[in-house]
Amino acid sequence: MSKNFTTCLLVFFILMITGKEVFSQFPPPAGYPGTTAIYKDSSIIIGWARSCEVNRGYIDISDTSKTFNGSNKASYGNVFMTIDTADNFVLSLGDGGTAILEFDAPIGNGPGFDFAVFENSFSDDFLELAFVEVSSDGNRFVRFPAVSLTPEYPQTSTFGITDATKIHNFAGKYRALYGTPFDLEDLKDSTGIDVNHIIQVRFVDVIGCVQTPYATYDSQGHKVNDPWPTPFDTGGFDLDAVAVIHYSAESMIEIADYINVFLYPNPVNDKLIIVTKSSKQIRCSIHDLTGKSLAGFSFCGKSIMDISPYLSGVYIAKFQYPDGYTITKKIIKN
Repeated sequence: MSKNFTTCLLVFFILMITGKEVFSQFPPPAGYPGTTAIYKDSSIIIGWARSCEVNRGYIDISDTSKTFNGSNKASYGNVFMTIDTADNFVLSLGDGGTAILEFDAPIGNGPGFDFAVFENSFSDDFLELAFVEVSSDGNRFVRFPAVSLTPEYPQTSTFGITDATKIHNFAGKYRALYGTPFDLEDLKDSTGIDVNHIIQVRFVDVIGCVQTPYATYDSQGHKVNDPWPTPFDTGGFDLDAVAVIHYSAESMIEIADYINVFLYPNPVNDKLIIVTKSSKQIRCSIHDLTGKSLAGFSFCGKSIMDISPYLSGVYIAKFQYPDGYTITKKIIKN
């Protein structure tokens, strides 16, 4: 057997046993050539989530007696943080926690990516991940085929790093204010789902622990390894926002008169300008994050609101049309 032939066999064997790391690389972080990251102000974004329900997970699923600030579950943020534009105000899910978001209208399978998910990572390689699932009826959810090529061992430490090029179809792949996009075409052959009529998107925190009793697995059977444990109120995946890139075709006709409500400047110091393209009389109500109503008024076309007396923080504006249709927006007061 020639030396060259032996060398070729050795190389082939190495590539076979390490193939998933060598060949299966995915798009790089935001700002690098070939990335799929979508900035929060991208012109392809046409809408945002309007409501959220959450089921928090433990701060440490391996020791449910462990607490942080008096709670054994993640507690940072609230559901109002996830509506409207990505802004780095987040909801923490904890180990295995879930969140379900709804939208102004069903999302549809258009050309290319259909929605994007925003997390709040402070860097390109501290990545806390979540599985993404969608539903057409609110009962059956179908999960995107996510792949993690991060080595299963050693365990990624609490503030350890993850290579984005080894992550595919997980929310949390990109740093804060850059969304990870998802294409419903990936699910077109799934049963029990209409990819042209998605009414809910669900996120399931990737626990990230590689110990078998607590491990989660990707679509190829790999254990998913991400920072763990994260025994804080901010533990687990931190959901910022979900952007809509394509509503379903019928939805666009139905909601054309509703989706064009604009608030600026936002963040705002004193005068908030509210503009809508609708010619209808709209009722606006302002709420704090507990749901308490702070103000209410009606307007048509344009209104200027003085919010200088308000304390700095996040507020919720609800716009109700004469037919009962409601849109929710977030106001950030400096």
